[in-house]
Amino acid sequence: MVAQDGGVVVVTIDRQDALNALDLPTLTALRDRLHELAGDADARVVVLTGAGEKAFAAGADIKYMSGLGVDEAKEWGALGHEAGRLLETMPKPTIAAINGFALGGGCELALACDLRYAARTAKLGQPEINLGIIPGWGGTQRLPRATTLGYAKELIFTGRVVEAEEAERHGLVNAVFEPGELIDKTMETARLLATKSPVALAAAKTACNRALQGAHGGNLAAEAEGFGELFASEDAKEGMTAFVEKREPAFKGR
Repeated sequence: MVAQDGGVVVVTIDRQDALNALDLPTLTALRDRLHELAGDADARVVVLTGAGEKAFAAGADIKYMSGLGVDEAKEWGALGHEAGRLLETMPKPTIAAINGFALGGGCELALACDLRYAARTAKLGQPEINLGIIPGWGGTQRLPRATTLGYAKELIFTGRVVEAEEAERHGLVNAVFEPGELIDKTMETARLLATKSPVALAAAKTACNRALQGAHGGNLAAEAEGFGELFASEDAKEGMTAFVEKREPAFKGR
């Protein structure tokens, strides 16, 4: 389910009868929608959340997974990775509004977003170890980057599910709000980001995504290159002119 509020697009995982667990049709539809939004210039910010009050996404559909062979499991993992890759790399901010359970694949989709806000009642974790498997949609890589390697190993090795406050203390989520305030607070940030230059946001996202990978010197050089190239954009000219003229800038994404 998709709703648009100005430049903010809210994508809702809607399978409430199964705590928004991700089966093949649901995950395929989510991947396809994210692919469309990645190239949609009118969508300046993407918010991902779950329908209802109980779950963001309670994970992958275990009944479906229990019948998979090795090759099918690899295809299933690749589909989840593609959804995560789109959230992580699309040239616009992505925000997870975690309104309830975010377990397994649900936690992994949240981790792929740029920002994560959680309801106080939310619970997060990677319990795949309890099924005799490991996270398969990026959890082993993104969880250590969001928190620390030691904390990530603890959660992945034990399968422990944590409360929102603990997740916030460890950097797994950016902030925690009361359940009734979560969407409003998330949209407040999303609308703020939608007023920024899309060109600059895309460059900032690309640069930040390099921070924990590759050579530090090379990453600094890439930042310097991106910084300089932005001075050819209409948005940079508008932003600096507006500052000098003491008015709010009107960014066009060019």
